[in-house]
Amino acid sequence: MKAFTKRTYESFHQFWDDVRFLRTNRAAVQAAMSGKTVSPAFRERIILAVTAVNQCRYCSYVHTRAALKSGVSREEVDGLFAGTVDTEPEEERVALLYAQHWAETRGNPDPETLARLNETYPPETVEAIHAVMRMINLNNLCGNTFDRLLHTITFGILGGEKK
Repeated sequence: MKAFTKRTYESFHQFWDDVRFLRTNRAAVQAAMSGKTVSPAFRERIILAVTAVNQCRYCSYVHTRAALKSGVSREEVDGLFAGTVDTEPEEERVALLYAQHWAETRGNPDPETLARLNETYPPETVEAIHAVMRMINLNNLCGNTFDRLLHTITFGILGGEKK
């Protein structure tokens, strides 16, 4: 069977950690999503940085459209999916690099990287960044889990032959 390489939850515990975080930090999620703590464009850049690492096709599609609508340029979107932040606003680069690193380490960033985030932004912005990252991570990994199920059905049960 062809290997499925996209990131999914490795355990129910990981899934539950994201759900619990979002429930506990509901106010931060609402503030970030409403534009009170981070602008819609900044929020979408964070979302795309995490989604680029997790490679969720559903979130890539939906949030590319949302990013473009919020004023993020096509060049910026392409750069984020390529893993670069060179075309992003300078004041957002620390957060975007952190979001990529956070996703790459599955939510276990280096202490120095977290310290840099905390030195760069006020606490409510850091809280919003974490809320947005956890929200999109949950959605990315759920989308990828659904794709893994489709992959298993297509390549496992049917032996790779589409009927």
